Amino acid sequence: MTLLAEAPPVNKRLTHPAAFAAVAAILLTFAAAAAVPSPLYVVYQQLWGFSAATLTVIFAVYVAALIGALLVLGALSDHIGRRPVLAGAVALEAAALILFVVAGDVATLIVARIVQGVATGVALSTLGATLIDLNPRHAPGRAGLVSGIAPVAGLAVGALGAGVLVEYAPFPTHLVYALLLGGMVLAAVVVALLPETAARRPGGAASLVPKLGVPARLRADLLALVPIIVASWALGGLYMSLGPSVAADSFGLHDHLVGGLVVTLVCGAGAVASFLLRRVPTARVLAVAGAGLASGGLIGVGGLLTESLLLAGLGSVISGIGFGAASLASFSTLARIAAPHERGELMAVALVVSYVAFSLPAVVAGVVAGRIGLHDTALAYGGVVAALGALALLIQAGLNRAKA
Repeated sequence: MTLLAEAPPVNKRLTHPAAFAAVAAILLTFAAAAAVPSPLYVVYQQLWGFSAATLTVIFAVYVAALIGALLVLGALSDHIGRRPVLAGAVALEAAALILFVVAGDVATLIVARIVQGVATGVALSTLGATLIDLNPRHAPGRAGLVSGIAPVAGLAVGALGAGVLVEYAPFPTHLVYALLLGGMVLAAVVVALLPETAARRPGGAASLVPKLGVPARLRADLLALVPIIVASWALGGLYMSLGPSVAADSFGLHDHLVGGLVVTLVCGAGAVASFLLRRVPTARVLAVAGAGLASGGLIGVGGLLTESLLLAGLGSVISGIGFGAASLASFSTLARIAAPHERGELMAVALVVSYVAFSLPAVVAGVVAGRIGLHDTALAYGGVVAALGALALLIQAGLNRAKA
């Protein structure tokens, strides 16, 4: 299945600078589409009457599908080229959006999220590798910067845009998906115009066998990033799955725009932090990430304990700074260390780690919330994220001392 017409002649393809900007825009669109269901979960709960545990299942099947796609298809573009894989990802995302539009029950919603998860998993690893391929020589860190900022910014834009449309526009469970479907049509046109940046090489069929492989020379660099990746994406999982529900349960905030703002506070702060820290050495960015996640988590817990919306919001913003700094440092490091033939697979491995941390704790939280309530679950979760952030900060400090 493809949305692409016959590829245009090579001389009509986009220039590398234009292609780089276009790929960044597609990455932003995929991330925005992934965030859109979060403010709508409360609406679906009201319409269909399902529990917090069911909500996190809907969230988890998306991540499980995404991880499965990364494991099976994450390295495929290293063998058959970036454009064919991106074309398939765009087509699958369009199919998922159509399913969202017609969804009338939990079962269809779950199927839509599974299809979207596969599309997003394929897209994220391939788009990240394509950005590195197209990275301008005069700005060697640009691909890592964009790979770090665009997904976080896209989550913020998607959540806020969905919240606005759900609260103020007609057809709250349909319009936002229709708009995104239009965005996917544009993405299909862009993919048709992209230059191919990865030479075909043997092993495409073998690459479909699920595996997580990292070249020996890169393992130490990747392992050093794991603690901060886990801490930051565990935080993201809490806000993306249960954030709007916690706001309604703990603070009585049932406005759908507020539900979107809950996610936007974290992701928006993360995107701004990533941009502001773009020229700061990676070691310092990682320190900011650990400190932001630890202190933001504690402040957020304090806001929940004292029922202070201001304190909870401040904790979300500070946590978001840590989230954005972690994303920037991680993707910048990966962009720097990977050789061209390793990019798709390395990005896939890092994203698998990210999304396991993103989903598993959130699913556990959804189950626990059914027993002890959302408020107490959010308190415990925030404390765990703060502890993980502090642990990541200590590990990075130890690594820096070892290198000194």
